[in-house]
Amino acid sequence: MRPRPQPLFTAGDVDGFFGLAIDNLIQFLLILSLCSGVLGFPLDLILRTVLPGAALSIVVGNLFYAWQSQRLSAATGRHDVTALPYGINTVSLFAYVFLVMLPVKLAAQADGYGAGEAARLAWQLGLAACFLAALIELGGALVADQVRRWTPRAALLSTLAGIAVSFIAIDFAIKTFAAPLVAMLPLGIILTTYFSHLAMPWRIPGGAWALALGSAAAWLLAGLGAPSPVSGERLHAALSTVGFFPPLLVVGDLIAGLTHPLLRQYLVPVVLPMGLFNVLGSLQNIESAEAAGDAYPTRSSLLVNGMGSVVAAAFGSCFPTTIYIGHPGWKGLGARSGYSVLNGVFFAVIALGGLTSLLNALVPMEAGMAIVLWIGIIITAQAFQATPPAHAPAVAIGLFPAIAAWGLLVVTQTLGAAGVVSGDGGLAARTLADPAAFARSGLHLDGLVAISQGFMVTCMVWSAMSAHLIDRQFHRAAAWALVGAVAAFFGFVHAGVLTPAGGIYDIGVATGWRWAVGYVACGLFYLAMGRWAGRRGAGTRARG
Repeated sequence: MRPRPQPLFTAGDVDGFFGLAIDNLIQFLLILSLCSGVLGFPLDLILRTVLPGAALSIVVGNLFYAWQSQRLSAATGRHDVTALPYGINTVSLFAYVFLVMLPVKLAAQADGYGAGEAARLAWQLGLAACFLAALIELGGALVADQVRRWTPRAALLSTLAGIAVSFIAIDFAIKTFAAPLVAMLPLGIILTTYFSHLAMPWRIPGGAWALALGSAAAWLLAGLGAPSPVSGERLHAALSTVGFFPPLLVVGDLIAGLTHPLLRQYLVPVVLPMGLFNVLGSLQNIESAEAAGDAYPTRSSLLVNGMGSVVAAAFGSCFPTTIYIGHPGWKGLGARSGYSVLNGVFFAVIALGGLTSLLNALVPMEAGMAIVLWIGIIITAQAFQATPPAHAPAVAIGLFPAIAAWGLLVVTQTLGAAGVVSGDGGLAARTLADPAAFARSGLHLDGLVAISQGFMVTCMVWSAMSAHLIDRQFHRAAAWALVGAVAAFFGFVHAGVLTPAGGIYDIGVATGWRWAVGYVACGLFYLAMGRWAGRRGAGTRARG
């Protein structure tokens, strides 16, 4: 008799839902603020088209991955199977806003387009970028199993750990200490709940306690007239956005973006690397899930991930979806399949009802971001715990490029802030035109840009090389050096420049030849050392 699957909903699914929903809600709020404030999209376009399209793409993936986990549970007889987390890709969100849609908008305005026409053109080419990235993800699903077999686990998990430390944990830690009266108590609650594993009073999940007490603190501060992320005015304004906004098929606008002459100029340097990085990121997250005990088929997982991005583009969202970082964190919360279903239903409701602004006005982000911070901590810990102890240095070296990429983002934000204060939008460009100024202040900007460009690939290459060197598998280390050389030669890593809008890839033939030569030199040295070790009888060393 075939084993019955685990219950669809468990108590841990509530905590898992809070964490995943808050993470996705942050993406929704970023879309709302960036599309309106940076790109000038009309609020009506965002509420009626972009957010419903994004929600539909989230629903499609969440329901599939919940079904997938139930199927794995029934096949194995285990009742501790956690669905793959899924949502909007944060890195792609920023890349498409600042490296695709904003340049398109500025170029259109320079050509005489009105503000509304330029914004609509930017949205259409954003749809095209999302769709093309989805095609790359679908194609990547066909070769992903081979990539997993040839890539050391340390290389896959180290990349996730680097993202977790920099773009998740550090960022939310900074935000926590920027709002201590609201955010520090929720952080203490989350750490107590998930580090001590002590049941909370009345069996109420720790995530619910954090949200309730953090929100209560925010509203108490507002009532006392102190600075607070919530207010009656914000709540009243948010109420005006409530309505009924069903998803709308926008194939005509998608085709307009795909056939526009600006497509090649502004999308090819961004979409290709971002599509590849999305494939690698999803692949790393599948590996992370397997390290935590849940082995999912690579091909079907990636195919549905790509289909989610197709749905997003067809229904008006410019932002690809991805298999999310954080599976072991959700598993540690006790989440199984139901948290994925709840997340899909939740975003369907808030998008259909135009409730994103209202929800943020009631429950501030500061009250719940401790859950996401904890996820970053767990991911980083897993990278060391789920790899052979001897490979710990390989995990560590893979952290550097991601941390550098976060540092480059801070530099970009700092330059932007300086321009706002001075009232001079050209301040950042003039500063970047003088690299010696950075050198005099002790920052090697060229090196920071080089290690940051394509950081996900760089993380994998250096971590994989290091793991194979630790095992004295010199030929495999040389093969990874060749991967780095090819990626660098064509500009997928290292080659690029920093602009006021962030780093821009310099993709083309021999654009990164200097780094390619360095990788080739390393590979030749590894091969020479392999021959020398063979003569001495010092071959492959067992992992331990």
